[in-house]
Amino acid sequence: MGERPPAPSVHYVGFRDDRYWNAYRIFGGPRVIHRRWDFYATRDVGPGDVVIFAQGDETQPLADRNATDIDERWLLGPRPDPFEDA
Repeated sequence: MGERPPAPSVHYVGFRDDRYWNAYRIFGGPRVIHRRWDFYATRDVGPGDVVIFAQGDETQPLADRNATDIDERWLLGPRPDPFEDA
């Protein structure tokens, strides 16, 4: 049997308020929370992945500065606040 392709990942971009929980109820938990649509966010998204934007879409300009992302592996321990800037 051949290998199964990896399941698509869900990415949330730019959520800072209650819209995060609305998206969570609809799309499920994200694999990665991107604080901004930046260089790193564009490189993390793979073919078939789902990207949920708090505002705008993938055509918006990239942020001038990169931000630290939150990976799902971090969510298994103490939960970082996804809305707090580091």
